[in-house]
Amino acid sequence: MPLGNIGDASDRLKSTLSSASHIAAEDSRKFSRLCKDLGIEHKARVISFFEGNESERINELIAILESGNDLVVVTDAGMPSVSDPGYRIARECVKRNIAVRVIPGPSAVISALALSGLPTDRFCFEGFVPRTSGARESFYQSLAREERTIVLFEAPHRISESLSAAAKALSGDREIAVCREMTKTFEETFRGTIDQAIIWSKSKEILGEITIVIAGFNPGSITVSETDLIREVLAAEAGGMMRKDAIHDVAQRYDLPKRHVFDRSEEHTSELQSH
Repeated sequence: MPLGNIGDASDRLKSTLSSASHIAAEDSRKFSRLCKDLGIEHKARVISFFEGNESERINELIAILESGNDLVVVTDAGMPSVSDPGYRIARECVKRNIAVRVIPGPSAVISALALSGLPTDRFCFEGFVPRTSGARESFYQSLAREERTIVLFEAPHRISESLSAAAKALSGDREIAVCREMTKTFEETFRGTIDQAIIWSKSKEILGEITIVIAGFNPGSITVSETDLIREVLAAEAGGMMRKDAIHDVAQRYDLPKRHVFDRSEEHTSELQSH
């Protein structure tokens, strides 16, 4: 379904909705309003199908399909299955050899990626950022070394806290784009660093649908002196870690060849022994 601009609804989508016998809608009221805005008259049986009842509705929907009827899954905005209902019914259809087709349309993930100005050749979508502070910090920490461009969904009332957690885990100078209300009247895209995005998010009330795009980790951005490498290896050993494990850990942390860290450590040991 359109992200917000009804002009983005394709002729194929309108034709499909008009002729469908059954429609599984995330929000039946929003769906009815959209049909009215698009001038669509449908005769379909509309079935409520949202996150809270998705699992329990599967058997009913599969029975409709196995009886020879068609079924169209629609969500409030964007592509079903992408952080929206749809994945489970598609998976069950595949298991039962029931044909699954897609009507290409707007996607917040791809739209934000295109708007961001960040690399698009390799990217990953990580869904919604966790709601609680501890889970949110762990979530961003797990993405600290992700080299692909990262796409996320976030709620507007949590955007400042989310960006602060991102700055802590990824560094505040990482490039970011925050896309708000895409395709709608008050569409806005902020581009800059995470630190700058924090200031922007606190400068006014942020409303609407939010999609965040973050530049991937650049291994070449980390610089560390040989003295610091040796210090970290020694600290790990002092903490009870075997030398080979300490070297492996430090090399991985700074994305360096293990041989390089090993050689620096051996040189340091030789210097100590010579004195």
